[in-house]
Amino acid sequence: MAAPPQLRALLLAINALLRKRRYHAALSMLKGFRNGAVYGAKVRAPHALVMTFLFRSGSLREKLWAILQATYTHSWNLASFVFTYKGLCALQSHLQGETYQVHSFVAAFLGGILVFGNNNNINSQINMYLMSRLLFALCRLGVGKGYIPEPRWDPFPLFTGLMWGLVLWLFEYHRPTLQPSLQSSMTYLYEDSNVWHDLSDFLIYSKRRPSE
Repeated sequence: MAAPPQLRALLLAINALLRKRRYHAALSMLKGFRNGAVYGAKVRAPHALVMTFLFRSGSLREKLWAILQATYTHSWNLASFVFTYKGLCALQSHLQGETYQVHSFVAAFLGGILVFGNNNNINSQINMYLMSRLLFALCRLGVGKGYIPEPRWDPFPLFTGLMWGLVLWLFEYHRPTLQPSLQSSMTYLYEDSNVWHDLSDFLIYSKRRPSE
């Protein structure tokens, strides 16, 4: 069935607007907001679903609400950051008549404070995720630029051992310093496996069910 003439005219007008270069920066901000919202939901919803049903107590309604809240927060924050970052980059380029590398840093620095500066669980997880990848990238950049000597052997095994050694030491003796979700995961792995009563909570369940 063909679309009504009014709808076709509207679509043509919208497509013509989207092709205008003079509006590219503003439209890029809008699409960035859209992509941030979609990506944030795709990333957070499965993670929140698994972590909530594995480790969170409460009714089904409370669990579903927690999943929706976490997904919304991640999606909104990421969308807002992309919108802010692209807007500040465009503003700096417009004011200076040219694009410089520092524009990216300044825009992301300000956007990060405005959007991800609130110290909550979602922002903490996102920032820690970025930190691990940032450290790897800076090391690679340092080697590539010649600031750091290229290793003669693969340092990854040493890095791995140091990382796991420190995190288990912190878990065993300084647990409150770790993020709550990491504490929950490690408790399930390293403490819950120390306790059982029979075959049911040894092999089938992690803990004895309340009715038992």
